[in-house]
Amino acid sequence: MKRLVLAALGLVMLASGSMAQTAKPATKQPVPQTKPAAQAKPAAPKSPFPAPAFKLTIATWGSYPPFNYLDRKGLPAGFEMDLAQEICQRMKAECEFVAAKWDDLIPGLVEKKFDIVMASLEVTPERRRRLGMSRRYYLSPGAFIAAKGAPFDGPPSLLRNKRIGVQKDSTHADWVDKSFRRSAQIKRYASVADELQALANGEVDAVFGDKAQLWLWSQKPEGQCCELVGQDIKDAPTLGIGVAAGIRREDVKLREAFNKALSEMIGDGTYKKLNAKYFPFSLNG
Repeated sequence: MKRLVLAALGLVMLASGSMAQTAKPATKQPVPQTKPAAQAKPAAPKSPFPAPAFKLTIATWGSYPPFNYLDRKGLPAGFEMDLAQEICQRMKAECEFVAAKWDDLIPGLVEKKFDIVMASLEVTPERRRRLGMSRRYYLSPGAFIAAKGAPFDGPPSLLRNKRIGVQKDSTHADWVDKSFRRSAQIKRYASVADELQALANGEVDAVFGDKAQLWLWSQKPEGQCCELVGQDIKDAPTLGIGVAAGIRREDVKLREAFNKALSEMIGDGTYKKLNAKYFPFSLNG
Protein backbone atom coordinates (compact mmCIF):
# COMPACT_ATOMS: atom_id res chain seq x y z
CA MET A 1 0.00 0.00 0.00
CA LYS A 2 2.78 2.39 0.89
CA ARG A 3 4.41 1.61 -2.44
CA LEU A 4 1.20 2.42 -4.34
CA VAL A 5 0.88 5.81 -2.66
CA LEU A 6 4.47 6.70 -3.44
CA ALA A 7 4.06 5.60 -7.05
CA ALA A 8 0.92 7.68 -7.47
CA LEU A 9 2.59 10.68 -5.89
CA GLY A 10 5.50 10.34 -8.29
CA LEU A 11 3.18 10.31 -11.30
CA VAL A 12 1.46 13.49 -10.10
CA MET A 13 4.77 15.30 -9.68
CA LEU A 14 5.91 14.18 -13.15
CA ALA A 15 2.72 15.45 -14.76
CA SER A 16 2.97 18.81 -12.97
CA GLY A 17 6.53 19.30 -14.22
CA SER A 18 5.54 18.47 -17.76
CA MET A 19 2.65 20.95 -17.65
CA ALA A 20 4.90 23.62 -16.26
CA GLN A 21 7.28 23.18 -19.19
CA THR A 22 4.57 23.30 -21.89
CA ALA A 23 2.39 26.11 -20.50
CA LYS A 24 2.64 29.38 -22.52
CA PRO A 25 3.89 32.37 -20.63
CA ALA A 26 1.24 34.99 -19.94
CA THR A 27 1.45 37.87 -22.43
CA LYS A 28 2.00 41.28 -20.94
CA GLN A 29 -0.72 43.86 -21.79
CA PRO A 30 0.83 46.97 -23.38
CA VAL A 31 0.66 50.00 -21.21
CA PRO A 32 -1.46 52.61 -23.01
CA GLN A 33 0.55 55.65 -24.06
CA THR A 34 -1.14 58.98 -23.37
CA LYS A 35 -0.58 61.61 -26.06
CA PRO A 36 0.30 65.06 -24.87
CA ALA A 37 -2.63 67.47 -25.13
CA ALA A 38 -2.62 69.43 -28.39
CA GLN A 39 -1.85 73.06 -27.89
CA ALA A 40 -4.62 75.40 -29.04
CA LYS A 41 -3.73 77.44 -32.12
CA PRO A 42 -3.61 81.14 -31.49
CA ALA A 43 -6.67 82.98 -32.83
CA ALA A 44 -6.19 84.89 -36.08
CA PRO A 45 -5.79 88.60 -35.46
CA LYS A 46 -8.97 90.58 -36.08
CA SER A 47 -8.98 92.99 -39.02
CA PRO A 48 -9.01 96.63 -37.92
CA PHE A 49 -11.54 97.25 -40.72
CA PRO A 50 -15.21 96.30 -40.42
CA ALA A 51 -16.57 93.63 -42.78
CA PRO A 52 -18.26 95.14 -45.85
CA ALA A 53 -22.02 95.49 -45.63
CA PHE A 54 -22.33 94.21 -49.22
CA LYS A 55 -20.08 92.42 -51.72
CA LEU A 56 -21.28 93.54 -55.14
CA THR A 57 -20.58 93.19 -58.83
CA ILE A 58 -21.68 96.31 -60.70
CA ALA A 59 -22.06 95.92 -64.45
CA THR A 60 -22.10 98.56 -67.16
CA TRP A 61 -22.07 98.62 -70.93
CA GLY A 62 -18.83 100.47 -71.55
CA SER A 63 -19.91 101.93 -74.93
CA TYR A 64 -21.82 105.11 -74.11
CA PRO A 65 -19.31 107.85 -73.27
CA PRO A 66 -19.08 109.88 -71.18
CA PHE A 67 -21.69 108.04 -69.11
CA ASN A 68 -19.90 104.70 -69.36
CA TYR A 69 -16.87 103.62 -71.36
CA LEU A 70 -13.62 101.65 -71.00
CA ASP A 71 -10.47 103.56 -70.08
CA ARG A 72 -6.99 102.92 -71.50
CA LYS A 73 -6.57 99.95 -69.17
CA GLY A 74 -9.87 98.46 -70.30
CA LEU A 75 -11.61 99.24 -67.01
CA PRO A 76 -15.14 100.68 -66.74
CA ALA A 77 -15.12 104.47 -66.33
CA GLY A 78 -17.32 107.51 -66.85
CA PHE A 79 -19.97 109.52 -65.05
CA GLU A 80 -21.96 106.46 -63.98
CA MET A 81 -18.90 104.66 -62.67
CA ASP A 82 -17.89 107.73 -60.64
CA LEU A 83 -21.36 107.73 -59.11
CA ALA A 84 -21.12 103.97 -58.47
CA GLN A 85 -17.76 104.25 -56.67
CA GLU A 86 -19.05 106.98 -54.38
CA ILE A 87 -22.24 105.04 -53.67
CA CYS A 88 -20.21 101.91 -52.83
CA GLN A 89 -18.15 103.86 -50.30
CA ARG A 90 -21.25 105.25 -48.63
CA MET A 91 -22.92 101.83 -48.52
CA LYS A 92 -19.70 100.37 -47.07
CA ALA A 93 -19.74 97.88 -49.91
CA GLU A 94 -16.92 95.97 -51.56
CA CYS A 95 -17.56 96.49 -55.27
CA GLU A 96 -16.20 94.99 -58.47
CA PHE A 97 -16.90 96.80 -61.74
CA VAL A 98 -17.33 94.88 -64.99
CA ALA A 99 -18.44 95.62 -68.56
CA ALA A 100 -20.83 93.39 -70.49
CA LYS A 101 -22.63 93.35 -73.81
CA TRP A 102 -25.83 95.38 -73.80
CA ASP A 103 -28.06 92.35 -74.41
CA ASP A 104 -26.41 90.48 -71.50
CA LEU A 105 -26.91 93.14 -68.83
CA ILE A 106 -30.47 92.51 -67.66
CA PRO A 107 -30.35 88.70 -68.10
CA GLY A 108 -27.05 88.67 -66.17
CA LEU A 109 -28.65 90.67 -63.36
CA VAL A 110 -31.64 88.33 -63.15
CA GLU A 111 -29.34 85.27 -63.21
CA LYS A 112 -27.25 86.79 -60.35
CA LYS A 113 -24.09 87.25 -62.40
CA PHE A 114 -24.29 90.94 -61.43
CA ASP A 115 -25.88 92.70 -58.47
CA ILE A 116 -26.42 96.16 -59.94
CA VAL A 117 -26.55 97.45 -63.53
CA MET A 118 -25.59 101.08 -64.15
CA ALA A 119 -25.67 101.48 -67.92
CA SER A 120 -28.01 104.41 -68.66
CA LEU A 121 -31.09 102.22 -68.25
CA GLU A 122 -34.16 104.31 -68.99
CA VAL A 123 -36.97 103.67 -66.52
CA THR A 124 -39.77 101.97 -68.44
CA PRO A 125 -42.91 100.12 -67.34
CA GLU A 126 -41.46 96.85 -68.63
CA ARG A 127 -38.22 97.24 -66.66
CA ARG A 128 -40.17 98.20 -63.55
CA ARG A 129 -42.16 94.98 -63.81
CA ARG A 130 -39.04 92.87 -64.21
CA LEU A 131 -36.56 94.68 -61.96
CA GLY A 132 -36.43 96.66 -58.75
CA MET A 133 -35.24 99.98 -60.21
CA SER A 134 -33.44 102.47 -57.95
CA ARG A 135 -34.43 106.09 -57.73
CA ARG A 136 -33.48 108.12 -60.78
CA TYR A 137 -29.84 109.16 -60.85
CA TYR A 138 -29.87 111.28 -64.00
CA LEU A 139 -32.24 112.83 -66.49
CA SER A 140 -31.00 114.25 -69.78
CA PRO A 141 -33.89 116.39 -71.05
CA GLY A 142 -34.89 116.93 -74.63
CA ALA A 143 -33.30 119.93 -76.36
CA PHE A 144 -32.87 121.67 -79.70
CA ILE A 145 -29.59 122.37 -81.44
CA ALA A 146 -29.27 124.80 -84.35
CA ALA A 147 -26.67 126.84 -86.24
CA LYS A 148 -24.90 129.42 -84.12
CA GLY A 149 -26.74 132.71 -84.23
CA ALA A 150 -30.03 131.17 -85.40
CA PRO A 151 -33.10 133.01 -84.01
CA PHE A 152 -34.43 130.04 -82.06
CA ASP A 153 -33.08 130.67 -78.57
CA GLY A 154 -36.46 130.82 -76.88
CA PRO A 155 -39.67 128.81 -76.65
CA PRO A 156 -40.25 125.92 -79.08
CA SER A 157 -42.86 128.04 -80.84
CA LEU A 158 -39.99 129.87 -82.57
CA LEU A 159 -39.56 126.74 -84.70
CA ARG A 160 -43.03 126.83 -86.25
CA ASN A 161 -42.93 126.41 -90.00
CA LYS A 162 -39.27 125.38 -89.79
CA ARG A 163 -37.53 122.12 -90.73
CA ILE A 164 -36.92 119.96 -87.66
CA GLY A 165 -34.73 116.86 -87.78
CA VAL A 166 -35.31 113.95 -85.39
CA GLN A 167 -34.36 110.29 -85.09
CA LYS A 168 -37.23 108.13 -86.28
CA ASP A 169 -38.96 105.64 -83.96
CA SER A 170 -37.58 107.40 -80.89
CA THR A 171 -39.15 109.04 -77.85
CA HIS A 172 -37.93 112.37 -79.21
CA ALA A 173 -39.86 111.73 -82.43
CA ASP A 174 -42.96 111.06 -80.30
CA TRP A 175 -42.61 114.47 -78.65
CA VAL A 176 -42.02 116.28 -81.95
CA ASP A 177 -45.08 114.59 -83.46
CA LYS A 178 -47.18 115.70 -80.49
CA SER A 179 -45.87 119.26 -80.53
CA PHE A 180 -45.25 120.09 -84.22
CA ARG A 181 -47.32 117.67 -86.30
CA ARG A 182 -49.16 120.49 -88.08
CA SER A 183 -46.86 123.44 -87.50
CA ALA A 184 -43.43 122.35 -88.77
CA GLN A 185 -41.79 120.22 -91.43
CA ILE A 186 -40.54 117.10 -89.62
CA LYS A 187 -37.67 115.19 -91.19
CA ARG A 188 -36.85 111.76 -89.77
CA TYR A 189 -33.42 110.11 -89.83
CA ALA A 190 -32.17 106.62 -89.10
CA SER A 191 -29.68 107.74 -86.44
CA VAL A 192 -28.58 110.68 -84.33
CA ALA A 193 -25.43 110.95 -86.44
CA ASP A 194 -27.52 111.25 -89.61
CA GLU A 195 -29.75 114.02 -88.25
CA LEU A 196 -26.76 116.00 -86.99
CA GLN A 197 -25.01 115.65 -90.33
CA ALA A 198 -28.14 117.02 -91.97
CA LEU A 199 -28.01 120.01 -89.61
CA ALA A 200 -24.35 120.65 -90.43
CA ASN A 201 -25.23 120.49 -94.14
CA GLY A 202 -28.07 122.99 -93.76
CA GLU A 203 -30.77 120.47 -94.67
CA VAL A 204 -32.75 121.21 -91.49
CA ASP A 205 -33.07 124.31 -89.31
CA ALA A 206 -32.79 122.49 -86.00
CA VAL A 207 -32.52 119.01 -84.52
CA PHE A 208 -34.40 117.76 -81.47
CA GLY A 209 -32.83 115.08 -79.31
CA ASP A 210 -31.13 114.17 -76.06
CA LYS A 211 -29.48 117.25 -74.56
CA ALA A 212 -26.32 115.49 -73.40
CA GLN A 213 -25.77 113.84 -76.80
CA LEU A 214 -26.37 117.08 -78.69
CA TRP A 215 -24.02 119.04 -76.44
CA LEU A 216 -21.27 116.44 -76.76
CA TRP A 217 -21.51 116.66 -80.56
CA SER A 218 -21.29 120.47 -80.41
CA GLN A 219 -17.92 120.10 -78.66
CA LYS A 220 -16.44 118.10 -81.53
CA PRO A 221 -14.86 119.67 -84.65
CA GLU A 222 -17.81 118.61 -86.82
CA GLY A 223 -20.22 120.23 -84.38
CA GLN A 224 -18.54 123.64 -84.11
CA CYS A 225 -21.20 125.02 -86.44
CA CYS A 226 -23.96 124.66 -83.94
CA GLU A 227 -25.14 125.24 -80.37
CA LEU A 228 -27.95 124.31 -78.01
CA VAL A 229 -30.90 126.68 -78.22
CA GLY A 230 -34.13 127.22 -76.35
CA GLN A 231 -35.50 125.56 -73.25
CA ASP A 232 -35.03 122.10 -71.77
CA ILE A 233 -37.95 119.86 -72.70
CA LYS A 234 -39.24 117.50 -70.00
CA ASP A 235 -42.30 115.43 -70.76
CA ALA A 236 -42.67 112.15 -68.86
CA PRO A 237 -45.35 110.60 -71.10
CA THR A 238 -43.15 110.82 -74.20
CA LEU A 239 -39.56 111.38 -73.03
CA GLY A 240 -39.67 109.27 -69.88
CA ILE A 241 -38.58 110.01 -66.32
CA GLY A 242 -34.85 109.35 -66.62
CA VAL A 243 -32.20 106.77 -65.84
CA ALA A 244 -31.95 104.47 -62.81
CA ALA A 245 -29.91 101.49 -61.63
CA GLY A 246 -31.21 97.99 -62.25
CA ILE A 247 -31.41 95.88 -59.08
CA ARG A 248 -33.16 92.56 -58.52
CA ARG A 249 -36.65 92.98 -57.09
CA GLU A 250 -35.91 90.77 -54.09
CA ASP A 251 -32.82 92.78 -53.05
CA VAL A 252 -34.85 95.29 -51.08
CA LYS A 253 -32.12 96.16 -48.53
CA LEU A 254 -29.60 96.78 -51.29
CA ARG A 255 -32.00 99.06 -53.15
CA GLU A 256 -32.75 101.00 -49.95
CA ALA A 257 -29.03 101.41 -49.19
CA PHE A 258 -28.35 102.54 -52.78
CA ASN A 259 -31.14 105.12 -52.67
CA LYS A 260 -30.01 106.41 -49.28
CA ALA A 261 -26.42 106.87 -50.48
CA LEU A 262 -27.58 108.65 -53.64
CA SER A 263 -29.83 110.98 -51.62
CA GLU A 264 -26.90 111.87 -49.37
CA MET A 265 -24.71 112.65 -52.39
CA ILE A 266 -27.33 114.98 -53.81
CA GLY A 267 -27.86 116.66 -50.44
CA ASP A 268 -24.20 117.32 -49.61
CA GLY A 269 -23.15 118.53 -53.08
CA THR A 270 -21.09 115.47 -54.09
CA TYR A 271 -23.41 114.67 -56.99
CA LYS A 272 -23.13 118.24 -58.28
CA LYS A 273 -19.31 118.03 -58.29
CA LEU A 274 -19.31 114.76 -60.23
CA ASN A 275 -21.90 116.16 -62.66
CA ALA A 276 -19.73 119.26 -63.32
CA LYS A 277 -16.77 117.00 -64.17
CA TYR A 278 -18.61 115.91 -67.33
CA PHE A 279 -21.32 118.46 -68.19
CA PRO A 280 -21.85 122.25 -67.80
CA PHE A 281 -25.53 121.70 -66.99
CA SER A 282 -27.33 119.69 -64.32
CA LEU A 283 -28.59 116.18 -64.96
CA ASN A 284 -30.42 116.06 -61.66
CA GLY A 285 -33.52 117.84 -62.88
